[in-house]
This record gives sequence, C-alpha cells and structure tokens, in this order.
Amino acid sequence: MKRRDFINWVGLGWIASSLPVAIAACSSGTKSASTDWQTIGTSADLDKTGQLLAKNSPAGPVLVVGTSKSANLTAVNPTCTHAGCTVGWKADAKKFVCPCHGSEYSIDGKVQKGPATEALKTYAVKIENSSVEVKPS
Repeated sequence: MKRRDFINWVGLGWIASSLPVAIAACSSGTKSASTDWQTIGTSADLDKTGQLLAKNSPAGPVLVVGTSKSANLTAVNPTCTHAGCTVGWKADAKKFVCPCHGSEYSIDGKVQKGPATEALKTYAVKIENSSVEVKPS
C-alpha cells in the first residue's frame, strides 16, 4: 500500500467514526435548550402590573399574566397570528387584544374575534425561587 493511500484510508476512517458523535452533540444540544425551563423575569416584576412581557427571552417572545400569589398563571407568545403585531393583555376584559386589526384571544390563547384564525402559542409557566420560568412545548 502506498503512503498516500494509507493516509487517505486513515483520514476517511476518522471522519466516518467521528460523524455520529458530531450529529449526536448537535441534536442533543438543540433538544435540551428548547425543552428546558427558561427564566424570563422575576415575580416582583410580574406582581407590579400583573403581567410580564419578555420580548427577547431564551424561549422567544413571552407574555405572562397573573401574580405570584395566584395559582393560575398564563404564558403566551404575544405575537398575533394574523399580522405579527404584539398583543396586549386587557385585565378588565380578561383577554388579549391585537392593536393592529382588533383580533381578540381568550386567556388560554384561543381566538375569540378575528381576523386572526389561529390561537396564540402557549407555554407552561411557574415561579421558582422568585423567578418566572416558562417551558417551550
């Protein structure tokens, strides 16, 4: 066997044996980052107004409504499914409202009034050690 053929054979074997490791490392890192609980703010910030908007959280845009003392926290992606505007929480009416075209969503993110036809994405939410955390689904 010539030296060049030997080097090519060893190099090809190294690449072939390393490929499964590289694929596993890339996919496991992506999976854990998207399924872990992500901190988006503090319970003190949430309690000030009854809502917490985190536009650039690790989980993406998130709007949490409620207080740290209530058992019923709600977390949604506040991006309107109609035109991409950021919806606001109307506590008195208990609904999310889009300022652009008037779409309305219930507390669980379902469409109550169009023009939107798709529900808001929702997240699991909890308070852990004074941190508000969401878990992307």
